[in-house]
Amino acid sequence: MYPLLCTLLMLARLWRMHCGVACTLLCLLVTMALPRSAQAGAPLVLTQDRPQRDAWEAITLKADPTYQLAVQDMLSRLGEFEAPAQRGGSLGVHKAAMWLHIPIIAPEAPRTPWVVNIGYSSLRAEMYLASSGEILQQVTTMQSGQTPLYSRTPAMVFDLQAGKAYDLLIRVEANGPLILPITVSEMPQYMRQALSEQMLQGLLNGLAFCLLAYSLIQWVTQREHMFGFYALVVLGSAGFSLHFFGIGTQFLWPANPWMDRHAGIAAALIALTGSFLFLSNALAYPTRNGWYARTMHTGAVLTALVCTGFLLGWLSVPIAVAFISLVSLLPSIISLPAAIARVRQKDPIGATLLVAWVAYSAAAAVMVCLVQGWVPVNFWTMHSFQFGATADMLLFLRVLSLRSKAMRNAAQEAMRERDIMHSLAHSDPLTGLHNRRGLQHALQVALATTSSSNLVAVYLMDLDGFKPVNDLYGHDVGDDLLVAVGHRLQANVRLQTDVVARLGGDEFIIMACNLETPEDAEELGRSLLRAFDLPFALSHLRLQVGLTIGYALAPLDSDDPQGLIRLADAAMYAGKQGGKHSIRRNRGELALSS
Repeated sequence: MYPLLCTLLMLARLWRMHCGVACTLLCLLVTMALPRSAQAGAPLVLTQDRPQRDAWEAITLKADPTYQLAVQDMLSRLGEFEAPAQRGGSLGVHKAAMWLHIPIIAPEAPRTPWVVNIGYSSLRAEMYLASSGEILQQVTTMQSGQTPLYSRTPAMVFDLQAGKAYDLLIRVEANGPLILPITVSEMPQYMRQALSEQMLQGLLNGLAFCLLAYSLIQWVTQREHMFGFYALVVLGSAGFSLHFFGIGTQFLWPANPWMDRHAGIAAALIALTGSFLFLSNALAYPTRNGWYARTMHTGAVLTALVCTGFLLGWLSVPIAVAFISLVSLLPSIISLPAAIARVRQKDPIGATLLVAWVAYSAAAAVMVCLVQGWVPVNFWTMHSFQFGATADMLLFLRVLSLRSKAMRNAAQEAMRERDIMHSLAHSDPLTGLHNRRGLQHALQVALATTSSSNLVAVYLMDLDGFKPVNDLYGHDVGDDLLVAVGHRLQANVRLQTDVVARLGGDEFIIMACNLETPEDAEELGRSLLRAFDLPFALSHLRLQVGLTIGYALAPLDSDDPQGLIRLADAAMYAGKQGGKHSIRRNRGELALSS
């Protein structure tokens, strides 16, 4: 009934052809499926010391290829029932309705009612309890005109009389495999197992819901497509589990034949679409225009079109199943070279994806063996694909984390390079101070908030006595002196509000903000002059240089950056002409230098 199981059969066959590990696993699993000895037709004895019995100890079978035989027909043909070739609980795929006969007897009066349960939901089942050819009870999972069961799996409760022989007849049919883990249990034992399974499904599907919610939230907030593709994978995998284990029919879409028919195939197609997109986005980053990315995107678009056509009724179930069977392996096969290349580059994304594919392949192999009846039905084989899909989702989440980390690192590196380029464009390479461009940018920002009580002063200064030092000791000492001058200027201004820049040669400029009065500006300038009274100690040299400062105030003298610099330059030039080691303000009366 569930088409993805047919896909898994093809997946395991291809996988076994190319992977020796898979062959070893299958051989081990086949040994688990060796038939157990049981006497055909011997009744299943229900006693209080064994509250649960495996019905396959006493089951005999008869096929109905016509799908027309009724329970009365079967009661008259009980002698034609045959023992199964294997009693593992899986009959594989049959194009017939299958009737199962279980003779039962309770030697002593039961403490509680007994329950017969088929622990697989993707089939149609009818159960009949008869004695001496008379039907005593019957239950059907789906029949026109009747209310269907709302339990997770087909089950029937019945009371037995001590010492009386009964015939339990079960008719099952499915479009997919007949997986039949049939047990007969006392009611308390049945309830414990049913609740345990519900708890497990709640945990696994709750985990899937949390992963789905997380990926959708990240997709909406970060606008990163990879989270959306991961959400498709999780949605498809969760849809598979909900359908396969009957949770959807029990709680989400009870009595909805359309959903029973379409939910499983649609979930498989959604997961396949998400796999194409997720793997492409994970492995094609940062280049997304190569053949690999185009091929994966084409596969995703084609799968999405098939899903849409199937849901709209344009494509039949066999066509959709055939498409899944042919395409389901392609995302992994196409991505394998890219993943191996990532592993060789020591990229953990490639290694994580390889581990995910190994887990998926192992789970798929176990599921295919179960479908074919090569391994017995038990807790681990029934849940193998669900556990594998959960491991896949968690490993894909690891890939998502690694990819997000790589993107953050790339963004940080880009920001660092941007900051470096910005610093190079706005900084003086010798002193590390702002250059002319950096100063002009800072000055434009500061002038936007000036007022009569919030002044900005621009000090342009030239070193007195620098040229003789440079000529006498050489350019290396001269450069060291310029660096030391920059440090001294920075030490004598307010670091939070003032900017020190070097225009070139031995010319420096300072922008001082948040000055309340012109007197504050004058006092700051004089403190700069006094700072150069002490000589500079460079290695074994003690060098003395002074300052000549010209400055202008905004908005009092000018409110234009270039105008302020020209005014300060004219005042500094006038100070040089007037004897150096001085400070002058230019209110506009001094001639501007060209």
